Amino acid sequence: MVERQDFPRLWKKIEIDDSVRNRLIKHAEDILKSDKYHKTCDFIQHGDVSVYEHCLMVAACALHINDTFKFNCNERALVRGALLHDYFLYDWHDHDCIDNIHPKLHGFYHPGIALKNASRDFNLSPIEKDIIKKHMWPLTVIPPSCREAWVVTMADKYSSLLETVKIRKGHGKTKPKYA
Repeated sequence: MVERQDFPRLWKKIEIDDSVRNRLIKHAEDILKSDKYHKTCDFIQHGDVSVYEHCLMVAACALHINDTFKFNCNERALVRGALLHDYFLYDWHDHDCIDNIHPKLHGFYHPGIALKNASRDFNLSPIEKDIIKKHMWPLTVIPPSCREAWVVTMADKYSSLLETVKIRKGHGKTKPKYA
């Protein structure tokens, strides 16, 4: 079992792995270079971690989970879905953020908004759509229907926990790393 004190060490291993960086670029260079995607740098997700940083870390963590447990996921869909899972493009902390959606309801609504935005801006596979739409399970009620969506859901929960309890710190609003 991974102990709390092991989280930073495990996170550092995921964060600095060049093979992860190379696979992110291989499968999602179009997303990572997109000016529209760079807007995620302008919004804070958890604590002081930007949405951009959060999505990069979820993608890296999803790759690590897939490699470690040999889930044999479609790596391209896994990376792209992870990068776009929170592509909602608004400040969810702001009470007036979007169409009268209260920040406390953000968890329920943002997967659909992210899917709408991602479908508008990128060509998505059915697996990528499932990842984005269902990554907030059980809040989304209908569970993921593919292993890639389950892996991203786990990676998102893990990353969110570390960011929320400040084990993993961000850099606030950031500039894209892989542009």
